[in-house]
Amino acid sequence: MAEIPTPEVGIEREWVAAHLADLLRPGDDVTASTSHRGGQTAADTALAAYDVRGYAARRNEVWPTSRRGASALSPYIRHGLLTLPRVWDHVGGGPARDVSTFRDELLWQEYARHLYARLGETTRRSLRFAVEERGSAYQWPTEMACVDLAATELHRDGWLPNQMRMWLASQWTVRDGSGWRDGEDEFFRHLLDGSRAANRVGWQWTVGALTGKPYGFSRWQVGKRAPGLCDRCALRAACPIEEWPPENPPEPRAYVDPQMRRAADGPTSVPPLAATAPEAVWITAESLGDDDPALAAYPDLPVHFVWDRPLLQRLRLASIRLVFLAETLADLAQRRTLHVHLGDPREELVGVPLAATVAPVPGWDQRASALTIASVQNWPWLVPPHDGPVTSFTAWRRRARV
Repeated sequence: MAEIPTPEVGIEREWVAAHLADLLRPGDDVTASTSHRGGQTAADTALAAYDVRGYAARRNEVWPTSRRGASALSPYIRHGLLTLPRVWDHVGGGPARDVSTFRDELLWQEYARHLYARLGETTRRSLRFAVEERGSAYQWPTEMACVDLAATELHRDGWLPNQMRMWLASQWTVRDGSGWRDGEDEFFRHLLDGSRAANRVGWQWTVGALTGKPYGFSRWQVGKRAPGLCDRCALRAACPIEEWPPENPPEPRAYVDPQMRRAADGPTSVPPLAATAPEAVWITAESLGDDDPALAAYPDLPVHFVWDRPLLQRLRLASIRLVFLAETLADLAQRRTLHVHLGDPREELVGVPLAATVAPVPGWDQRASALTIASVQNWPWLVPPHDGPVTSFTAWRRRARV
């Protein structure tokens, strides 16, 4: 087994440089996010400090940063350090409008997970409307102050308010006509909360692949959400997004996956269980928090995490993502006996009776089927899986029980 040293608090960046540097893109220096630190301790601190008051009015504000009302909790939610049910409960008792708006955003995250759990890699295609998916190499037009601000924060922090994500996605596709899958990959490499579930749904919504209505990024949005930013722009007298883009709604796809309308079992998956007691807990990047059901169910068992070398070689994630995960593991190692591996999970953990939490991603199924799963815990859904339509958030929401 290719077990490697466990990351230690305070030297995670150096640890990534020593053990994972060959999984980065050439020339990518190892850096940490300037906005978020990984780990349960950081997640708990961020949630305890979060007050939902004012969220509805300020969640889309961009600049100056003091105007922003986004919670910035998404990196912790994405990696299971904060479960959606826990965050949902945290904002209870706040102003009704703010709570309702915030919880709708949590439901959007939940919808994305259900959609991805059901369709898997089918989400790599435009789901309902035919939108360009592949394109040539693209460079952000950083002479535009709005794009430069967003692209800089994407690469430096690994986090953006949703409004800025929509700006970049619309500029990439609606304005410049490049394929949305390339942009989605770019976001996935850099965003600390990058997931194929939420990231793909966000891009598909913005470019009109889900709704047929592309988001038309223009100077009006910049002026409203970042007042004064245009005054700093070199192109302020010749703004390329001064007017709304032409309305070119995409055509409906000739074929829509029937699972979008109904799936017999919904997004659930439980592997056959081995007839033995678990000897360790297996965790993945989908669920690294202390509230992971398998971790909670077996508090005395050692824990195993595998840096999936074949997967990471293909993805070439930005170093800030790897450092965030290393920080999370270093924090966990202060409370649990943690074994860290580098390799293929199906080889690293072969023969070990494992307890695990089902993760609603196709990669979990593929790896779990090759391992000895002795105990399995259900994913902590906010909304229980149902077999109704996932054609849109609204259609899915009608059947959601929460």
